Amino acid sequence: MGTMADQRIFLSGGSRGIGLEIAIRCAADGASIALAAKTDDPHPRLPGTIHTAAAAVERAGGRALPLICDIRDADAVAAAVDRCAEVFGGIDVVVNNASAIQLTGTTDTAIKRFDLMMSVNTRGAFAVTRAAVPHLMRSPAPRLLTISPPLDFSAKWWRGHPPYTLAKYGMSLLAWGWASEFEGKIASNCLWPRTIIDTAAVRNLLGGETMARRARQPAIMAEAAHCILTWPPSFSGWYCIDDLVLAAAGEDEFDKFAVDPSTALEQDFFLPTGTPEPDVANGVVGWRIPELPLISAPSSGSCQ
Repeated sequence: MGTMADQRIFLSGGSRGIGLEIAIRCAADGASIALAAKTDDPHPRLPGTIHTAAAAVERAGGRALPLICDIRDADAVAAAVDRCAEVFGGIDVVVNNASAIQLTGTTDTAIKRFDLMMSVNTRGAFAVTRAAVPHLMRSPAPRLLTISPPLDFSAKWWRGHPPYTLAKYGMSLLAWGWASEFEGKIASNCLWPRTIIDTAAVRNLLGGETMARRARQPAIMAEAAHCILTWPPSFSGWYCIDDLVLAAAGEDEFDKFAVDPSTALEQDFFLPTGTPEPDVANGVVGWRIPELPLISAPSSGSCQ
């Protein structure tokens, strides 16, 4: 397995959850990580702050740079990216992790909440990447990793929460675009979990302790991210699933990632039907850039 030693990472939304676990895993190799998030003071419902996250990164063996940053503010994002490059002497990796969620339908989603999800998810990933590209271009092996799903346009992923789906798929579409735009220059991939992950969003919004028991720990996403970020830079343009990445890397024990191994796991949103299980995937890690199928128009009469 490769190493993240000496890598300089800019990570959005790193104060808790998946982002923090990715930072800690890379720090264990000796990476330098800029943690860009807005939680400066403790939140009554959300564990951790940018400062506790930085302390965890340094305990793991890495170098931490906590950056208070509201990802909705493009100027603040640009300043944080430049500060990361200044302190670390450059940027090798960007992890677009920051995300906002609200699982409501069209009429139940206030414009303010729609704007929040689009600003944090799609626009936030764009703002970070746009600011970081000049620095990445100076890295010997630059990489973008976006925590967003495969582009499965099945109606079941849209009917209950079109605004959230649009905001997450926007991240995935951008990552697809970057893989093409920067082909041969910057690797761009997405990573998504097979199951729900035990995060504050799951505990506060999606079912609390009961749902968390059906989740996997954020460590599985961290291990999968570590794999992708240490694979050759020619690996680009993929929508990866966490346990398929680990299986391809030789992992065959997944119960250790379960919050409660005795409880059935809950599948995450956006997992395409027919996604193979790790033990039969034969090295498949996910999907390449999708090609839309051609279909015939319905025979409903003349348009004249």
